[in-house]
Amino acid sequence: MTKNLQIAVIGAGLMGHGIALTLARAGQYVTLTDPQAAARASVSGRIGDSLRLMGETEGSIAKVLKRIEICDTIPGAVRNADFVFEAAPEKMALKQAIFAEIEAHAPAEAILASNTSVMPITEIMSGLQTKARALGTHWWNPPHLIPLVEVIRTADTSEDTLTRMMELLADAGKTPVRVEKDVPGFIGNRLQHALWREAVSLVERGICDAESVDTVVKSCFGRRLAVLGPLENADLVGTDLTLDIHNTVLADLEHRPGPSPYLQQLVAEGKLGMKTGEGFRHWTPQQAQDVRENVARHLIRLEGILPGKD
Repeated sequence: MTKNLQIAVIGAGLMGHGIALTLARAGQYVTLTDPQAAARASVSGRIGDSLRLMGETEGSIAKVLKRIEICDTIPGAVRNADFVFEAAPEKMALKQAIFAEIEAHAPAEAILASNTSVMPITEIMSGLQTKARALGTHWWNPPHLIPLVEVIRTADTSEDTLTRMMELLADAGKTPVRVEKDVPGFIGNRLQHALWREAVSLVERGICDAESVDTVVKSCFGRRLAVLGPLENADLVGTDLTLDIHNTVLADLEHRPGPSPYLQQLVAEGKLGMKTGEGFRHWTPQQAQDVRENVARHLIRLEGILPGKD
């Protein structure tokens, strides 16, 4: 993949600023826009803060920011784009309207990507005239620190579009994976929420409290997940042992298709997690801030951007 491509990012929030930062840091020229004037005005400062957290020098930060142009409108941002990344809120009508405007003003050969955690890419792109150049890219939060990007093929996405996107992301230092079918949640969120469903069930059924669930994950199999995936682990212990375990435990795992009534009750009671001070666990503002900072430090150490600390 060559440098000096033009990348347009639509949305300057948490995801958009991280996508723009990542691609500009990799040497690409980025145009960035957002419908909110306040977001446009603050995004350069937020990008600089994120780069400082990653250990970049002021000189390096200045070079990255020089590659990012803040535009007032979508037409201005996409008119010369080779790739367009939409990073708007998770609302179907909004995303569809944005892509209608993008298609009206972007070059005909530009590759168009929607960033979403679970929304169907095929439906988002359903109004496009040229669907072969459209696909999904699920960047994980925070996008400048999590290596993975899921690249989702729709029924209409061309192989060339998928290949070029994979190359762009790999060139930017990401770890792209192909998702060959546009299913809800793609790969990562299906795996993550299967775990969350059982975690909620354990608490709901009185088997343990929420803190115990988190402690088990962090102090046990969670420690090896970064270097040993679940299917690698199954092969490591043997598929015969894996089958024996499944014959014993799977029938007792949570398998209802809808959300947990316990989770629904928490939401109905306004117990929305760290932002309200209580969810599955109680949180002071300082505890919540400590968790966020610890996650950021951990991700930076994992990437080798800063030296590891005991």
